[in-house]
Amino acid sequence: MKQSKPLFEKDEIRFLKLLSQRFPTAQSVSTEIINLEAIIRLPKGTEHFLTDIHGEYETFNHILRNASGVVRRNIEEIFGKSITVNEKNQLATLIYYPEEKLELLRKNAAISDEWYYVTLFRLVKVAREASLKYTRSKVRKTMPKDFAYIIDELINETNVRKEKYIDGILQSIITIERAPHFIVAISGFIQRLLIDRLHIIGDIFDRGPDASKVMQTILDHHSFDIQWGNHDIIWIGAASGIDAHIAEVIRFSARYENLDTLEDAYGVNLFPLLTFAITHYNNDPCDCFTPKSTNDQKSRDTSTRITTMMHKAISVIGWKLEGQVIKRNPKFNLEDRLLLHKINYEKGTINIDGKEYPIKDTYFPTVDKKDPYKLTPEEAEVMDKLRFNFLNSEKLQRHINVLIGKGGMYLKYNGNLLFHGCIPMINENEFEKFDFNGELVSGKELCDKFDRAVRRCRVNRANLNSPQQDFDYCWYLWCGPCSPLFGKKKMATFERYLTDDTELHKEEQNIYFKLRDNEKTADLILKEFGLDPEKSHIINGHMPVKVIKGEKPVKANNRLFVIDGGMSKPYRKETGISGYTLIFNSTSLVLVEHQPFCSKSKAINEEIDITSSRQIITLSAEPICVGDTDIGEDLRMQINDLKNLLKAYQVGLIKEQ
Repeated sequence: MKQSKPLFEKDEIRFLKLLSQRFPTAQSVSTEIINLEAIIRLPKGTEHFLTDIHGEYETFNHILRNASGVVRRNIEEIFGKSITVNEKNQLATLIYYPEEKLELLRKNAAISDEWYYVTLFRLVKVAREASLKYTRSKVRKTMPKDFAYIIDELINETNVRKEKYIDGILQSIITIERAPHFIVAISGFIQRLLIDRLHIIGDIFDRGPDASKVMQTILDHHSFDIQWGNHDIIWIGAASGIDAHIAEVIRFSARYENLDTLEDAYGVNLFPLLTFAITHYNNDPCDCFTPKSTNDQKSRDTSTRITTMMHKAISVIGWKLEGQVIKRNPKFNLEDRLLLHKINYEKGTINIDGKEYPIKDTYFPTVDKKDPYKLTPEEAEVMDKLRFNFLNSEKLQRHINVLIGKGGMYLKYNGNLLFHGCIPMINENEFEKFDFNGELVSGKELCDKFDRAVRRCRVNRANLNSPQQDFDYCWYLWCGPCSPLFGKKKMATFERYLTDDTELHKEEQNIYFKLRDNEKTADLILKEFGLDPEKSHIINGHMPVKVIKGEKPVKANNRLFVIDGGMSKPYRKETGISGYTLIFNSTSLVLVEHQPFCSKSKAINEEIDITSSRQIITLSAEPICVGDTDIGEDLRMQINDLKNLLKAYQVGLIKEQ
């Protein structure tokens, strides 16, 4: 007699028994199935994509607070002409900066019980509109604990017959003097609802003054991911004890006079470098190393003079350390970046690619002409102390751990492919290959190999017995020609500092940056990462879009978006704007272009917002539901598991508790 196939395999039964601990009855399973089936039919949450923040905290923070202009747009749609422009401006500013705005209004005696009532009523309407697309359960989880019940009642009670009930709640909030606290709570609630998921496409660090504040703001967000940029990778490397990256992080900080980020925000003691710099460069003008933000008057300031000396000292150390990495990795093919030994000190020239060029600075007292890439004992001691400080900065390590835990070389999310720089290519049909531990890899595999190497660096930080190769691969990501985070033939830092020939300053880009205009290239990349070109998009940063020269951020027939619009001040002359946000909601993909942000102070005092313009890229005929997203796939798997558990209960295979 033929045996019938069992309903479930042993492993499946074991799993279902574990699941039954969470759902102990058939009724609890049924309820959860109904709940999840309802959720997958809701509109998807709104995703915001931002890139190349480069420490510009005030601009970044404001963009998050105003949800890239969505707050103001909602206010316009809700109230129309029923309230004045000034009232709309005040309401928007109150949502952005509730504590600061309330304090200012109090000082100006502009607050009364009547003002509180009107303002509370308006904030509730904005909150109600923001919550409509989400389940009541999700909205409740987003609510501030202290006012969760009250907010829940206010935004879900629309019955005209209960106007007195709503009025009573608002009056009670005012009477017991909780209105200011409620305004702060509901404003934060609105902000959280309007950005369901935050995607950061790289380069959080360097150039701007407040990278640590940017990182903390990202950490405080309820849902985010990070794709590493080339500037992030040197901070990851520095925090992992890679000397060449430590030197590079300090060099960048000195170049843009942002040493405060290291010293004050992360507690890195730079005194060993300071004393070394004064000892060796005190009588040297170090003109080539004057910080970028310095004008003639400021260059005479003592603090800037000290920064200039430190800048030169760490630059020379960095060039030596990079030389050591290059020399022990001939397969990197970066021998042309070994330049210290090509300086002719007597003639004041340097030989680059067989040609002599004048060099602007030949005073390098720590460079041994016979062994130019070897650190002096004093330099080695400085690096030992700096490495100790980087490895033992609690705040820096916490921030970098988040970069690792929430970040990666790329991300596939809801049909979009997110990566910072490029996928190196040699022509329109072929990805560039890289020798990774004797194996030639390219495309997705190249990104995966680098990703794992970076993670091994973090695991093995401060371990002197760990493989050197992973640390060198991490360094290569910063400036290597086949690095997906860099994507240029060379990094011409040395030439830009020490030569006047602008031809030497040029950094030839990987052909990807020309090919990315083509739909065929975008399709090739999307297929390489297992995505459907007809439905998916590529989202990049890294290369500022020169809007003032007519360059467009939307490329490859709407397949690819470059959303680096110059949030960082040094780039704004190139772009003419101050950044982009790409918004992906349930009905459309929208590109928002931002004009420069004045300041937080002016935003609060004068109610000046960022001017942003919107361009709708795609418009869906039907709203995109949760079921159409990556989360929807997970929910369907959960539903299937729950249906199996329900079946097991029904046939008596598992007992109800």
